[in-house]
Amino acid sequence: MKTYDLLVIGFGKAGKTLAAKMSSLGKKVALVEKDREMYGGTCINVACIPTKTLIQAAEKNLSFSQAMHLKDTVTARLRQKNEQTLTGSGVDLYHAAARFVSDKVVEIAAGTEKERLTAESIVINTGSVTNVLPIPGLLDSRYVYDSTGIQFLSEQPKRLGIIGGGNIGLEFASLYAKLGSQVTVFEYSPQLLSRFDKEVADLAQTYLEEDGVHFVLSATVESVANKGQGVTVTAASKDYAFDALLYATGRKPAVAELGLENTGIKLTDRGAVQVDEFCETTVKDVYAVGDVNGGLQFTYTSLDDFRVVFGKLTGSSSYNLKERRNVPSSIFIQPPLSQVGLTEKEAQAAHVTYKSQKLPVASMPRGHVNNDLRGLYKVLIDPESKEILGATLFGAASQENINLIKMAMDNNIPYTYIKNQIFTHPSMAENLNDLFNF
Repeated sequence: MKTYDLLVIGFGKAGKTLAAKMSSLGKKVALVEKDREMYGGTCINVACIPTKTLIQAAEKNLSFSQAMHLKDTVTARLRQKNEQTLTGSGVDLYHAAARFVSDKVVEIAAGTEKERLTAESIVINTGSVTNVLPIPGLLDSRYVYDSTGIQFLSEQPKRLGIIGGGNIGLEFASLYAKLGSQVTVFEYSPQLLSRFDKEVADLAQTYLEEDGVHFVLSATVESVANKGQGVTVTAASKDYAFDALLYATGRKPAVAELGLENTGIKLTDRGAVQVDEFCETTVKDVYAVGDVNGGLQFTYTSLDDFRVVFGKLTGSSSYNLKERRNVPSSIFIQPPLSQVGLTEKEAQAAHVTYKSQKLPVASMPRGHVNNDLRGLYKVLIDPESKEILGATLFGAASQENINLIKMAMDNNIPYTYIKNQIFTHPSMAENLNDLFNF
């Protein structure tokens, strides 16, 4: 049995960063990943990077085959870069499946070959897998894909059905509509994007419909079946025919194959690995980072998990999950929709005293330069402390500008600072002057 200072299971953002960093400090480190096509993690291979590359390709009016080729080129390049960075830093990389046989012993298997590893510290970084709803015929029918499979189609579907109107479903809906497919989204809720204020959610639906996306709301999908060379979705006793169907019904922590039943590692009631504020599991010196620990499923929160665990292992920082706040998010529809802090309806529900203000993109000079007047920016402030309570930015560059507001919130900078700040012109950021002009 080989012994390491650190053993990482899974090639995700937090794990790979931690492995390389600890190895550079002279620690003996191993990383185990069962799928060569996942070297670098979910983001690089089947999530953020490939989907955003496809969106960019669609915006540049590339054909479907050109967009797919570009996506494959980008992911292959990044996958190779990540492997070289990891092995170049001295980490032992195992291409194998990993399974706990006890609290601190992991068996790895590559075909018929098996080996056991142990380490002073072990980090679980296996990410998440697609959540599958119990819809009759969903997994038995042809031309049905999850968010990974839909990225490897050889031909563009003329008619694409999507079950699920969350972040993943809407991004693919926007993408395929831009590429020219007829897209229909089935959403169980009566309103899209229900965590946002209704005016923003309604705008998003309007823009997506303008781009060619059709919505079936309050939809209960009864069954999925093949009819001819296509796939049929039955909802409310009505049949909808497609060339391909995507089910985007959320993701859940990938724990099924880890052998956790052989350990004292506990799961939460939602099936995630239970961790404390330092990402440590119920077994001492075993940590869980990224999607598998049940936190926000973002690459950048996974990277923040790395900071937490690295500080704990090296004694260089006391930063922990309890200090994490004001996490921004962006949905890459057209235009991008970004949010941080409270929405207005959340402020009302919490009985928070606030003032709100919004600014249509149509009144922004840069919006006219971009020839894209869709969207609005909206903020909430505390009239007493003058601190920013939240922001919803729906429009071009929102994914960049939301980070400025997050930093102001983290540092308790009053909104008046942004109101009187000097920004370059013409830019979308300069409109924060007017947005915060209460």
